[in-house]
Amino acid sequence: MLEQLTQFDHRLFYLVNHGMGNAFFDWLMPIMRNPQTWIPLYIAIVGFCIYSYKKTGAYLIIALALAVGVTDLTGNVIKHSVKRLRPCNSPQMATLIITRVPCGSGYSFTSSHASDHFAIAVFLGMVLYRRNKWLWALTVAWAGMIAFAQVYVGLHYPADVFAGALLGTVIATLFTFIFRKFNPRF
Repeated sequence: MLEQLTQFDHRLFYLVNHGMGNAFFDWLMPIMRNPQTWIPLYIAIVGFCIYSYKKTGAYLIIALALAVGVTDLTGNVIKHSVKRLRPCNSPQMATLIITRVPCGSGYSFTSSHASDHFAIAVFLGMVLYRRNKWLWALTVAWAGMIAFAQVYVGLHYPADVFAGALLGTVIATLFTFIFRKFNPRF
């Protein structure tokens, strides 16, 4: 069963990495997965929360930072336990893939890009949902695009980003519950 899931994961990876290849994605996806691309957004989130919600906004940012920190730490523990090679570092896959960014080192399962961005997206989407219902769909689409880019550029298998998205979602949900417990009127 595990072998069948691995084969499916490899086929799905190949479909995204090769089958969806086009000049526009070749330009866009490396930009989408680059953390520096999102620095202005992160600054805007901090500014918006503090400007709009004052002291509670500062608590919101602290809770968000803790959620991402716990997500990243948990993901790294999982990576070093599972020790799955990135597709671009795997001897059986390296010759079959198109690498669109430098491969880098480290392990593949779970994707830190996917887990961290889903933690941000789900936390903000859930905490701010009552005030901005449209935000939920926008944040999840944004995190999904970053996760997709990880597969497209050749750094992660689909299972890596799915597990990362799930990890980020679970931890963000936990931190949303904690934030709301201490800020029930928010």
